[in-house]
Amino acid sequence: MTKEIELHSCADLIDYVSSTGFLPLLDSGIRGYSAEELVDEDCRYVTLPGGGWDWPLWKWKGTVVREGNCAYGKFFNKKAGFISMDWFPDFLNYRRSVCPGITDDSIEETILMVLREQGSMITRELRAACGFTGPKMRSKFDGFITRLQMSCHIVTEDFVYPVDRHNHEYGWGWSLLTTPEQLYGKERLMTDHSPSESFTLMFGHLKDELPEAEDAQINRLLR
Repeated sequence: MTKEIELHSCADLIDYVSSTGFLPLLDSGIRGYSAEELVDEDCRYVTLPGGGWDWPLWKWKGTVVREGNCAYGKFFNKKAGFISMDWFPDFLNYRRSVCPGITDDSIEETILMVLREQGSMITRELRAACGFTGPKMRSKFDGFITRLQMSCHIVTEDFVYPVDRHNHEYGWGWSLLTTPEQLYGKERLMTDHSPSESFTLMFGHLKDELPEAEDAQINRLLR
């Protein structure tokens, strides 16, 4: 993808996600097709002379999720990105048809049951509530969360940051996780298309948006 625009603000990013439908946050495997590559240089990650860092794009994520009429999660080959709500019902429809089903008494079902009861939780609280508190449990639990995001059973509702003694937010923040049904409502997630029809529509749309991308690259984004 040849870079033809630059995003200079959070509002620009919201408009771009709305118009294109799908946008990975970081490297997507398709040149120029990620928020990281599309933003102006002033909005990219930099280390500060006195220590610390600044990354406007990273700070925009919460606003885009809250105000951008889009879903956010690890949707693209286990990497994070945005999907407009115009396309998310079809994406969910297709993904849930091809990802492994969630069986009764499975760990995935336990995670979803806790989220349904609590409404939303940051990852570390959800991990503790599901009993993943022993050695090396963090990475194992994160694997389940990623799979549930890839299958569109979990999305990010917002981001939560710790605050210092001056009440200033700091750090990378934590994802506030929930289910799409709780965040958007079941009716908003419905589509009249079959899973295969949803895939065909999304594939055709991305072919139009990414004329230089190979079919295999688009497939990797959607599957």
